[in-house]
Amino acid sequence: MKAMILAAGFGTRLLPLTKTIPKPLILFRNEPLIVHQIRALKRAGVEEIVVNVHHLAEQIMSVLGSGNEYGVKIAYSEEREILDTGGGIKKALPLLGQSPFIVLNGDVWTDFAFAQICQRTTDYAHLILKQNDGSSMGRDFAFEGENIQRFAVTESHTHTFCGISLIHPSVFSGIIRTKFSLTRDLLFDLVQQKKVTAEVFDGVWFDIGTKTSLHHVQKILAT
Repeated sequence: MKAMILAAGFGTRLLPLTKTIPKPLILFRNEPLIVHQIRALKRAGVEEIVVNVHHLAEQIMSVLGSGNEYGVKIAYSEEREILDTGGGIKKALPLLGQSPFIVLNGDVWTDFAFAQICQRTTDYAHLILKQNDGSSMGRDFAFEGENIQRFAVTESHTHTFCGISLIHPSVFSGIIRTKFSLTRDLLFDLVQQKKVTAEVFDGVWFDIGTKTSLHHVQKILAT
């Protein structure tokens, strides 16, 4: 199974830090975040990884290289302009093949065991969710059994999307747009059609999207 790490974004919520370093290269335990992600994917048996790049792309490609150092093969999808999550994946489809592939947000710190999603398959999309703990976590979904029932930000939505998913490439068929969101512009429609499944993950997960979350995780890992 192949995987794609979304690493093209500007990381604007972490400015001024991300003005000179892309968010996936921020250090955690003396290694870039994206390297930790690659090692986790490798442990699960994933050996072919696609990384999309735009903001400070040269830095990411210089650090990761071909992937040999980490025992994987890395291919890059370079974006001349930001294509958002859905558009970025669509552009990279020729590198991802015809089978379902893992998609991982480049700003996620987690101890999720990717082997469990490698054992799954889907004809559409399968998402990893985290139950909302009453904090500032987003309330993205509600679901019963394995099928997501609703997608919106309301008090009745109890689970947050972890930025980890299994996607079948066929879901992009017929999409003409080059720039669009995976969640808002694609998963929403699939949820309405009852085609998206999910499972709940109760381990360690942090979205390193803000200064607060970044400092929180760095403090935890330093202890």
